[in-house]
Amino acid sequence: MEKGYRILLAEDEAKLSQVIQEELNNHGFKTDVAFDGQIAEKLFNQHQYSLVLLDINLPYKNGLALCKEFRAINKNIPIIMLTALGELQDKMDAFGVGADDYIVKPFHFDELFARIKVSLKRSDATDANQTNIDVEDLHIDFTTKTVTRAGSEIPLTAKEFSLLTLLANNRNKVISKQEILEKVWDLNFDTGTNTIEVYISFLRNKIDKKFEEKLIHTKPGFGYYMK
Repeated sequence: MEKGYRILLAEDEAKLSQVIQEELNNHGFKTDVAFDGQIAEKLFNQHQYSLVLLDINLPYKNGLALCKEFRAINKNIPIIMLTALGELQDKMDAFGVGADDYIVKPFHFDELFARIKVSLKRSDATDANQTNIDVEDLHIDFTTKTVTRAGSEIPLTAKEFSLLTLLANNRNKVISKQEILEKVWDLNFDTGTNTIEVYISFLRNKIDKKFEEKLIHTKPGFGYYMK
């Protein structure tokens, strides 16, 4: 990984945070460590970060509260949760406040760096060849990375934006879960989790819930499509 990326690591376990910081530094990242939520909040407001790694169980201010706050400040920064909490509801809670990814402890560093690389790649990507997409009254603007429906802006995380644009670019075409994994998460294998279903649910709540005409549809056993 090229140098120049700065990562905020919020982890209250001293030994683990030291190991993660050393591994990140060895891969060319500049890493700031926060041992509690208040320090993480202060550092985030002081520096321009490329990516955030957040534990959920942090002293003073937990990772979910921080994630929601960071997402409100910067809707595009990649946020990855690193936590021992592995239940489905824990993941849904994290995705619900704006997390882009979720890694359960203990984890392999190869997996962590693969996820970091994917997140940074998507964050850096520029959609120079696209300026907007319109599907009915839904408008996607690639220049400003904003989404509106019927004139009202809809706040999306970076992953939600990527998933929505994949569906919108392939309107009326059914996109399989495998294709979504490959194009949104850069994974060529099924993780065995229902992350995609969770994200589709979030998109539907944001895009379709308030409107009579639904844009996001499911073809059972095949995948998802937009029309």
